[in-house]
Amino acid sequence: MELLRQKVMNEGIVLGPGVLKVDSFLNHQMDPFLMREVGHEFTRRFAGEAVTKVLTIESSGIAPGIMTALALEVPLIFARKQKSLTLTEDIYVEKVYSFTKKETNEITVARKFIAPGERVLIIDDFLANGEAAFGLARIVEQAGGSVAGIGIVIEKAFQPGGRLLKEAGYRVESLVRIASLENGIVTFAED
Repeated sequence: MELLRQKVMNEGIVLGPGVLKVDSFLNHQMDPFLMREVGHEFTRRFAGEAVTKVLTIESSGIAPGIMTALALEVPLIFARKQKSLTLTEDIYVEKVYSFTKKETNEITVARKFIAPGERVLIIDDFLANGEAAFGLARIVEQAGGSVAGIGIVIEKAFQPGGRLLKEAGYRVESLVRIASLENGIVTFAED
């Protein structure tokens, strides 16, 4: 996706060999026009998958997730990382490790929002080791639903997440794939 690629090139900041800061358009300040285009692109890529819900994880997955759900005309569910006083029982819980934050979180989704037979599209901002995507997929499968696909805004292709998800049988569509962040330079992977 050329618009996203240009944003990464012009506004992305490499903080080290494994960390790309994109807080000017994706995970702190968000570019709504870019997010609209991201939603349209995921909708185009997953058009034949009969998606009934979009599932993401708070908080950076919400913008691309909601725009995808809007374009698909289906509800968005987001897994919570923080404990909620109102979300205490009848929930699915999975542990996921965050590469960027170097911590494990318990993510939760209320059981009432994913019914057996649902076709759920998982959307996330980054893919590194695949922990978040695998955790979300386990929740969908516990609910008796099926994963219609996994849409990633930015994949760090030099980390194993994409390969591991594909080996596990999931369809993964990444809008931008990064081959390297070495020497402070973003190098894109060829698709």
